[in-house]
Amino acid sequence: MSTLAMKTAPIAATIDQILLVLVVVLALVGFVAMSSASMEYAFERYGDPFYHVIRHGIYLMMATVVGIVSYKFPLALLERHGWMLLPAGLVLLVLVLIPGIGKEVNGSQRWIGAGPLTLQVSELAKLFVVIYIAGYLVRREQEVRLQWSGFLKPMVMMAIFIALLLAEPDFGAAVVMMGAVMVMIFLGGVRLSQFVALLIVCGGSAYLMVVTSPYRMRRMTAFTDPWADQFNSGYQLVQSLIAFGRGEIFGVGLGNSVQKLIYLPEAHTDFILAIIAEEQGFLGLGALFLVYLLFISLIFYKGYISACCEKQMESLLCYSAGCYFFWQIAISIGVNLGLLPTKGLTLPFVSYGGSSLLVNYCIVILILKVNFQKQEY
Repeated sequence: MSTLAMKTAPIAATIDQILLVLVVVLALVGFVAMSSASMEYAFERYGDPFYHVIRHGIYLMMATVVGIVSYKFPLALLERHGWMLLPAGLVLLVLVLIPGIGKEVNGSQRWIGAGPLTLQVSELAKLFVVIYIAGYLVRREQEVRLQWSGFLKPMVMMAIFIALLLAEPDFGAAVVMMGAVMVMIFLGGVRLSQFVALLIVCGGSAYLMVVTSPYRMRRMTAFTDPWADQFNSGYQLVQSLIAFGRGEIFGVGLGNSVQKLIYLPEAHTDFILAIIAEEQGFLGLGALFLVYLLFISLIFYKGYISACCEKQMESLLCYSAGCYFFWQIAISIGVNLGLLPTKGLTLPFVSYGGSSLLVNYCIVILILKVNFQKQEY
């Protein structure tokens, strides 16, 4: 182990401990907030106010077990064999589109049923792509830096993944995945001209997808003036803004939200931030944002240390994970505040969603696996 690695090892250990504490805090906050936001909805729809509470608790336990198991796999194994996750992700994205296998909810076919539980395959696909791209950039470093083929190969695979995600449709997952991948591609050493070309293609494609889809266009325009159609396209955002307004500085108190009483759809998933703002107020919301800010900052800092220790795979994983969480949190905040059009993205570790919890825990485990000692092969 190098001198620099020896000096930074205690820092990495401290970062890991703080990250674990932050994840536990977010998980506890999420469990309490989700329970409060879901009880009325669960009683109205399933006749059991604890329906989502029990399922969320099961998902938390499953995520913990999956995290412990995945911690046993060395990063070097992912670097060498991470490409095997790519066909697995493609198979899942194809299966979910097959009638009878994929489960449709609210007009989107994103889930595969597994008994009483469901699996949102786009969440796994995002994780698989991040691991694959990180390993590819390490294995094909010279080709990526010097040849167009090294740049185009992963982009073709990305285009296939995005096309399948849009077929579900899951535009939000495609945006988050592309955001994380583009950061890795840039840090992986592609030429500036190639990266600019990628930005233009992605931006142009996103624009075309919006203007050619009446559904997406309605969502894009509804958030600019939700009150213009407050009982139809702007309904969710109007109810979310009312929740933020009712919360004021100190909130109305845990469990006392009015908007969760069937007024705000998806209160325990996409719009859980609005319920937290209503019940805990600006102070509670600010505290949650500070926890997220520290969480993401530590991930990026660990990526920086990895880069200083010439651990490229580890550095790329940390940076992409930081971007992954940043985009999900930023988009969720933007949607709840009316700064962005409505997207079906959960708030990491807080919103209800088993697939999201499983993937988020796996990503955290990958970050905790990053160390500055000799890799195990």
